[in-house]
Amino acid sequence: MTSSMETLPQAFIWRRLHSLTGVWLVAFVVMHLLTNSQAALFFGDDGQGFIRSVNSIHEMPYLPLIEIAVLVFPILIHLAWGIKYLRSAKYNSFGNTGKTPYLPQYPRNHAYTWQRITAWLLVVGIIAHVVQMRFIEYPTTTFKNGEHFYLVKVTQDGGLYTLSDRLDVTLYDKQQIASIIAPPLPATSEAEKTDVRRMLDAQAQHQEINWRDLLQKYAVKDNEVIAVAKSFGAAELLMVRDTFKMPFMLVLYTLLVLATCFHAFNGLWTFMISWGVTLTERSQRLMRCVATTFMVVVSVMGLAAVWLTYWVNLKQ
Repeated sequence: MTSSMETLPQAFIWRRLHSLTGVWLVAFVVMHLLTNSQAALFFGDDGQGFIRSVNSIHEMPYLPLIEIAVLVFPILIHLAWGIKYLRSAKYNSFGNTGKTPYLPQYPRNHAYTWQRITAWLLVVGIIAHVVQMRFIEYPTTTFKNGEHFYLVKVTQDGGLYTLSDRLDVTLYDKQQIASIIAPPLPATSEAEKTDVRRMLDAQAQHQEINWRDLLQKYAVKDNEVIAVAKSFGAAELLMVRDTFKMPFMLVLYTLLVLATCFHAFNGLWTFMISWGVTLTERSQRLMRCVATTFMVVVSVMGLAAVWLTYWVNLKQ
């Protein structure tokens, strides 16, 4: 009896922590899709709203620590305990075996099932999204002539050049990169230099070497260019635009947005019950209307970012 009483509070606490981190991640989803939608829905803005929002986040002090504290830890906690609950989940809205309850007539049973199905989709989808956007395609930073630049590789299209010109982004194709890498660094005479001049020249030479090495590391194909932007937000915008012009990515991100929004706001509805906020049938119906409304609105913002960023707003 004592052992049971000791383990019960721990399981209760972890369930509540799982629930709280879920609500926190709902808030992040809303903010994330709201930011992304600016690249699609601010027509004629050339993505400036998106760029400003991304730059304001990127320029926050101690950003890596903030990301770990307010995003990575909550995701890991929610993910770990979510997988634990998924493995023990009992579905009763499909798969009638005659051995377990089968009650497909109740909508909440279907919602329970889809909450678990979307959870599995999100485990795979979020990991793939983070790997792509945060590591594989993430803009690279460098210094050149005392200025900060951000580099990202994108595929060529007609509108890329006109948009890049409006964003003050320089594009380097395969031939231009080869011409930059090829010439040797100019020889300098050390005899006539002051110590300060030597240090400045050494710094400039070091930056030039890094610049050439960085360009050389990109395996640029004939249909690709390196976009060099003066702000992180502009480089990120071109990276997002490049992602959403691929039909395969459109399908994947459409599924990810829909799965995320259903999981988030259906989870918000159950959170309100679990924490004793909506205990009556009337309050639960009202909360379901509120959650469904937010689900639809946020889904529209997310789908707009996926389908309109390149194909409508930033194609030219």
